[in-house]
Amino acid sequence: MSRPWDVIVVGAGAAGLLAAIRAAELGRRTLLIEKNRKPGVKILMSGGTRCNLTHATDKWGILEAFGEQGRFLHSALAALGPADLVELFEAEGVATKVESTGKVFPVSDKATDVLHALRQRLARSGAEFALGEPVVDVTGVEGEFVVHTPVRQFPASRVLITSGGQSYPGCGTTGDGYAWAKRFGHTIIPPRPALAPLTSSAAWVHELRGVTIPDVLVRLHERSGDGESPPKPLTQRRGSFLFTHFGLSGPAPMDVSRAVTGHRCPSSLILTCDFLPDASQDELLARVQKEAATAGKRQILGAVSTWLPRRLAESLFWQAGIPLDRRGAELSRVERRALVEAVKATPIPVDGTLGFKKAEVTAGGVTLDEIDSRTMQSKLVPGLFFAGEVLDLDGPIGGYNFQSAFSTGWLAGGSSGA
Repeated sequence: MSRPWDVIVVGAGAAGLLAAIRAAELGRRTLLIEKNRKPGVKILMSGGTRCNLTHATDKWGILEAFGEQGRFLHSALAALGPADLVELFEAEGVATKVESTGKVFPVSDKATDVLHALRQRLARSGAEFALGEPVVDVTGVEGEFVVHTPVRQFPASRVLITSGGQSYPGCGTTGDGYAWAKRFGHTIIPPRPALAPLTSSAAWVHELRGVTIPDVLVRLHERSGDGESPPKPLTQRRGSFLFTHFGLSGPAPMDVSRAVTGHRCPSSLILTCDFLPDASQDELLARVQKEAATAGKRQILGAVSTWLPRRLAESLFWQAGIPLDRRGAELSRVERRALVEAVKATPIPVDGTLGFKKAEVTAGGVTLDEIDSRTMQSKLVPGLFFAGEVLDLDGPIGGYNFQSAFSTGWLAGGSSGA
């Protein structure tokens, strides 16, 4: 075997690239190993090939977005917060912009620019690459590790596992790191898809494929008995919403998918949709009454179609039991209330999700209790570090997961020689 490396980073995604950069810039002899022929495959796919780098917030906004898991990220975000990350990329020539949703993208809308910046800084750092070389095992004890590939073995004093989760397995993220972590004694929280599109068997949902609504409040419930009010939501999210041939996609439905995949019986769930969340039921009822009074002989569907896409409005009329040609003057009190109910609380049955193949992130992974959040080092095996999606960390859509990966990678790389 060759002379031991100070640091070997396994996996050249967002966490691995920054971990290798940081370790090498601090003077450690660093090797970054990646199974794909090119690094950052998932970076190139993310955000519709635009790469949503982070969210326009501060450390506390990121922590809040991750809920209970957020506590683990304090030190990582102190080392590299959202503003620091933006500054890092802009220093490499990647100008950024903030969209109305708070998502931060490169001005160019090109994920290739993000990856080029990372490769550029990695090259300056002095870290070395081993591309197209899958790691098959990681063995060793404190200070004496060996990283095994099909063709050779690499000794190292420190090993950083940044091999990702199981989302988008076509990118090479097939959960390899879980087995290595488990052999070192770590507990693996069962991985499951998160930020995945939802499936539904409702035919009317499929008929609306292609219809997009920019702002919908969705609430996930367990199905109640006939005539009962829906129980307290398991979770809720607000954002854009897309009907598809298989069910639902877009930020709002995908953000609740974590609760779907974590439920004991996903097919027992319903998604209640409020298609006009800025108006209360009483406000919307008053609006409908006003439109009905002024419409006269005109069809009330025309007015509702100015609030919502025409195809969705027609479907809601059908669900409310209102004829599409109903004139404003003919709209009864019962129909007005039924229409408001359809707009504000349409239930959609949920079957499940499209799984890891279409999930943007993985929920589950190496349990956080066994990792020192101040360094990203294993509490069980000194010299072994974890960062990024291999950990049991997953946040909502909006750049939060990339921020987590970049920050934990940066902290791990900076701690790997301490």
